[in-house]
Amino acid sequence: MRLYLKTKDFSVTGESFELHLDAALDMLVTHPQPQNLERYYESEAYISHTDSRSSFTDKLYQYIKRYSLRKKTQLIENQIDKSKNLLDIGAGTGDFLIQAKSDGFEVAGIEPNERARTNAARKGIQLQSDYAGVANQKFDVITLLHVLEHLPNLNEQLNQINNLLKENGIVVVAVPNFKSYDAKHYGSFWAGYDAPRHLWHFSKTAIKKIFDRHEMEVVSIRPMIFDSFYVAMLSEKYKGNRLQLINAFLVGLWSNIRAWSSKEYSSLIYIIKKKN
Repeated sequence: MRLYLKTKDFSVTGESFELHLDAALDMLVTHPQPQNLERYYESEAYISHTDSRSSFTDKLYQYIKRYSLRKKTQLIENQIDKSKNLLDIGAGTGDFLIQAKSDGFEVAGIEPNERARTNAARKGIQLQSDYAGVANQKFDVITLLHVLEHLPNLNEQLNQINNLLKENGIVVVAVPNFKSYDAKHYGSFWAGYDAPRHLWHFSKTAIKKIFDRHEMEVVSIRPMIFDSFYVAMLSEKYKGNRLQLINAFLVGLWSNIRAWSSKEYSSLIYIIKKKN
């Protein structure tokens, strides 16, 4: 693998990292990958675990998230039959599971971060810390919403996921796309890299090849339109730009316009099934 670019942890430690290109899979790999990943999540800035609303960016994130959660459950409902047994991996503070439960799903979730599990429990959602808590179950739907890029030991994790999925079930994966216009525009400042919490940085080719190795296939790819604006806002913040909101809106809009033809949106949702 060769060096693709250098970046750093902008939100917690300020440490420097490299992204190496795996040409065979068409994906980037964070280097080095820390042994103690947990400490890189120990910050109020990591909103997925804290539910923070302290800044304008936090409040915007929470507003967009409420809208997006319902759209995600609608997407899932359109892919499955009547059975609604759902596992969310990397469930954070449980908001997606709350939405799915209100839409009639029987839900379970895995979240390794203790603080996030505690926040979820306050909302009435009990999460497992690892796969052992759901080892004897099978699910119609398994979701990894901006989670796959965080998972160490990726091949082992995908084996676990395949074993937990029913034969006619679906896996729903949402990940940033390093082939997007906003990724190229911001380079090392692109918030979608989020090193070292993001260990892997996927293209559409990479997702298809990785799941193919585990006897699963991508059957549909959908854009996440709002992600370009939020990621651009964070990227402008990392650059220290005073015109953060204006620039972020323009870059996010142009990224989506470019993606109408290229299909390389800032983030993508993949619907994945077991091979027949």
